[in-house]
Amino acid sequence: MLAFDLPTVWAFIIAFAIFAYVVMDGFDLGIGILFSRLPPGRERDSAMNSIAPVWDGNETWLVLGGGGLLAAFPLAYATILSALYAPIVAMLLALIFRGVAFEFRWRDPGHRALWDAAFSLGSVVAALAQGITLGALLQGVAVDSRAYAGGWFDWLTPFSVLVGVSLVCGYALLGATWLIMKSEGSLQDRCYRLAFGLGIGTILAIAAVSGATPFLSDVYWKRWFAWPQILFTAQVPLLVAIATAAFFWSLGRRHHATPFLVALVIFALSLAGLGISLFPYVVPPRISIWDAAAPAASLQFMLPGVLVLVPIILAYTAWSYWVFRGKTGHEGYH
Repeated sequence: MLAFDLPTVWAFIIAFAIFAYVVMDGFDLGIGILFSRLPPGRERDSAMNSIAPVWDGNETWLVLGGGGLLAAFPLAYATILSALYAPIVAMLLALIFRGVAFEFRWRDPGHRALWDAAFSLGSVVAALAQGITLGALLQGVAVDSRAYAGGWFDWLTPFSVLVGVSLVCGYALLGATWLIMKSEGSLQDRCYRLAFGLGIGTILAIAAVSGATPFLSDVYWKRWFAWPQILFTAQVPLLVAIATAAFFWSLGRRHHATPFLVALVIFALSLAGLGISLFPYVVPPRISIWDAAAPAASLQFMLPGVLVLVPIILAYTAWSYWVFRGKTGHEGYH
């Protein structure tokens, strides 16, 4: 019984790491996506300073999710990388690119416009690649004899591009609402306007992806619309509608923190919907979490370490955000 349950436990650990990454790095990437919409000078400097103390720690969760997938589900790791090498490598290169630009824009002021463009481009490419990866995985991966059996460009489809663009829009929304919470003056006013348009775009994108997903597979269709589970699954779009109303209400009242928090709720509901579609497959439509899991002895050996380290990471992250709470200025990043 323990060996049967361990893959499920590890699936939830990896899902939590992915959610934490989306929450914590989403607004970080979102600020980069919006960077070209901010005028050079004080507003860009304030936007950068709002993430300077925490941006590099956000990738911790990406490492945990990728490393956990390799250790706990090696078959899934090998299959996913074989199928999605191009977008995954593009994402990693873009993250490196934007990280270099983040540091050099302060240390090389003579070329700051170039570094600002690099930071924005790296953020857009990283977010787009993440969304395309997710869309390609959701639409299914060709597997034969426990190995990837598709072609080099199977990941590039209209649906995967739709998911990629949707994630770019969603990250930009998180970035705008983060800046509403962390800034004031002209930057905050600009982000209120941006958040309104991005909120509409994100909700339309969620509706488009959600409407297309059930048509990808009979499994997805039955998961969402078969009786009686529709009584459960219908709560997700209902909660998204309620959260959407709360989001625009908070924007209209010009709340500072509420738009960001409600945007996180919308993201959490979207990930819950993704989980409903995928579980228990880690590589749909062939490889389940039990098919891909490492030996039970390995899963048991790794579990205590993760159960100790994850709370430590969460505590340190919470402490960092608490220390750097409040509004940020435009002084240079040190």
